Amino acid sequence: MKVLVINCGSSSLKYQLIDMENESVLAKGICERIGAEGSILTHKPTGKDKFVTEQPMEDHSVAVKLVMEALQDPEHGVIASADEITAIGHRVLHAGTVYSDATLVTEDVKKVVRDCFDLGPLHNPANLIGIEACEKAMPGKPNVAVFDTAFGMNMPQKAAMYAIPYEYYEKYSIRRYGFHGTSHMFVSGETVKLLGKEDAKVIVCHIGNGASISASIGGKCVDTSMGLTPLEGLIMGTRSGDVDPAVLQFICNHEHISVDEMLNILNKKSGLLGLSGVSSDFRDVKQAAEDGNERAQLTIEAYVYRIVKYIGAYTAAMNGVDAIVFTAGVGENASVIREKVCDYLGYLGVELDKEKNNNLSGDVEYISTEDSKVKVIVLPTNEELAIARETVKLV
Repeated sequence: MKVLVINCGSSSLKYQLIDMENESVLAKGICERIGAEGSILTHKPTGKDKFVTEQPMEDHSVAVKLVMEALQDPEHGVIASADEITAIGHRVLHAGTVYSDATLVTEDVKKVVRDCFDLGPLHNPANLIGIEACEKAMPGKPNVAVFDTAFGMNMPQKAAMYAIPYEYYEKYSIRRYGFHGTSHMFVSGETVKLLGKEDAKVIVCHIGNGASISASIGGKCVDTSMGLTPLEGLIMGTRSGDVDPAVLQFICNHEHISVDEMLNILNKKSGLLGLSGVSSDFRDVKQAAEDGNERAQLTIEAYVYRIVKYIGAYTAAMNGVDAIVFTAGVGENASVIREKVCDYLGYLGVELDKEKNNNLSGDVEYISTEDSKVKVIVLPTNEELAIARETVKLV
């Protein structure tokens, strides 16, 4: 069985074709600058040379058509025809409170995705366009929506609800949903298998440009750091994470800007970028800190401190922790962050093997010592495979 996984952004389309017999990637790629000049398709078939083409892509329908042509091309293709594709799995950001599990796409499902445009204005419209483009390109093939909020939807009500008038939940479904759910589901599930303990208490640190932390027991979500939107929680590349809501009113009044403008600042001009004044890229901030930039040094300390606070809170929420797992761009590649975080965790019995931490193989790796009471693991995330697995369950 072959599953095509699609992840549509507002002007991009990432894809992977996965053979589910052995979970191997047959091809992957990305369409960039959709709807703009200079549209590019980069196609990477396994065992063959990379193929790059610059062609106009006025919308996602054209992008899907080009992806299908690339997959079937005699030279750089990996399938003879679209008949070899059993189903298409889509990453979809938000379904409000309606869906908490992956689901086969129907007209009702598409309506829910459309109704949640205001909860996910950057992602949901693009996700829906991708679904409809695949329906057009491969009529009759089952499409499956895998929701980014599904993992967090299973957290207990006591963790999900905001302490605001309950009527806003009833009217507008305002609650904490959590994001990066597909990654947290995959990494926590793989960790449970790795530990060989069905009720393992796991904290996953998904640290990339966007960043979130989850707590789970046996792979089931207990809590997660993002909320109604991906703005809550950790310090991120350009997002502030947790902030006193009154800060918005104060700045809006003094700077004479709207709430929408203020939210744009919190989403796109804050985080590492705003605090350091250097960059949203952790590597640039790290280099500036090493060069003596005091604001960059402060930014890294604050960044680490926020992660540590969440780990402490989630350890308390689960009454213990068996493993702390780092994943995503910064989590997998920034040994200095892992070391600084673990330096705070001696009270949990965490002991870091610094040599292992600094010399990773690129695969799953324990970076704690044998004597460490809590296992510390680096485990590369694989959201595409997680989406493909959920798709197979439904077709």
